[in-house]
Amino acid sequence: MTTTVNQANSKSSTEIVVGAIWECKLLRTSMKRAIVSGGIIASILSLVSPVQALQVVVTPPNPELGDTLSVIIQVDGNGGETPKVSLQQKNYPAFPIGNNRFRALLPTTPLEKPGARLLQVSGDGQVQKLNVQVRDRDFPTQSIWLPPGKDEEGTDAEFDRVDAFKALVTPQKFWDGKLLRPNSGEITTIYGVRRYYNGVFAKDYYHRGVDYAGAYGSPVVAPAAGRVSLVGRESQGFKIHGNVVGIDHGQGVASILMHLSRIDVKEGDFVKAGQVIGALGSTGASTGPHLHWGLYVHGQSVDPVPWRLQAIE
Repeated sequence: MTTTVNQANSKSSTEIVVGAIWECKLLRTSMKRAIVSGGIIASILSLVSPVQALQVVVTPPNPELGDTLSVIIQVDGNGGETPKVSLQQKNYPAFPIGNNRFRALLPTTPLEKPGARLLQVSGDGQVQKLNVQVRDRDFPTQSIWLPPGKDEEGTDAEFDRVDAFKALVTPQKFWDGKLLRPNSGEITTIYGVRRYYNGVFAKDYYHRGVDYAGAYGSPVVAPAAGRVSLVGRESQGFKIHGNVVGIDHGQGVASILMHLSRIDVKEGDFVKAGQVIGALGSTGASTGPHLHWGLYVHGQSVDPVPWRLQAIE
């Protein structure tokens, strides 16, 4: 039997076969490139660390009015930027404390309302919003009768000096561990007491510190290390504070020690915790010998007692 081959069909068939072969080669090449590219992409992805959530811890866990809130922020260390912290839309600085951690201190006072506060922390390209519940606290009320000559109002010059001191935010942290008791006398007035002065209720007032009724002339020591950034004297117009020493403990934390009979330091001195800075007296708006110790965080008076009971980094 003789087979007849159609040349046109043969040519067409050959082209189809050749085209199919080239398509297979191109397909294999594309697959190889895809595999190689996929391997590179996989390798790159394997080098990228997974996104870590911004970690925020607030202490004390159940704060009450007058407490200092300590906010510890853990970052992954890649951004290099200091986290931003705000409470009720007011900004507070955060300072590094090592191991990719930062700490911000937030004051609360007896003049505030208890309840939820919105804390916002941003860092590492992330934002965390937390509701911090601040509990109410019962602050007692007392009446104070100031004798003539002790009931004068302070001058603008006195309060301007004191306010400027309280506003200091030195980057260095000078305090270390628990704060010390500045005098050995008995505590007569606690923090946060509301007062009537000569029969008139002081609406926006609360006792901004702790009073120690020690012996006249007994030593007054620095509660923590720091730089003496305020020295005022009754003879220079400090009619309310009397003879006063202000110590900057750094990072917005400061002590003010009032009504002294003697001052043993000068502005610019660096003092250690426990160092004698003066003696107890009754200068300024005082009804008798005692020491008033006020502790301030970013210009707001906070309760010093928790700082004596537990160290804040």
